[in-house]
Amino acid sequence: MDKCTYNFKKKILIDLDGVLNNYGNEKFDENYIPQVKVGAKEFLEELHQSAELYLFTTRNLMLSTKWLIKNNLDIYFKDITNIKIPSYLYIDDRCICFKGEYKDTLNEIKKFKVYWKE
Repeated sequence: MDKCTYNFKKKILIDLDGVLNNYGNEKFDENYIPQVKVGAKEFLEELHQSAELYLFTTRNLMLSTKWLIKNNLDIYFKDITNIKIPSYLYIDDRCICFKGEYKDTLNEIKKFKVYWKE
């Protein structure tokens, strides 16, 4: 009997604000998503080849969908979610990677700044 092999792509959740758009450059408006960040399309195009991408955002689903379509990015995403689904990894501008040491993590939290506020 032949052995079945499956080649599943790893799931990656990618945050919208501050990762795919120029969120840090403008005042937050729940009804407007800032322009796409330079290089985002090329980043998604390459990552999409080896991973199953999900847009992770707390923004309105319809607004986010329209933004993806307007910027020709919708083809790279399997879905949009506001739930942290089990994934291989998460890409976000507001996170700290836990490396096993609580004291180090507390220090990182105290010093944390999003890249666009440095």
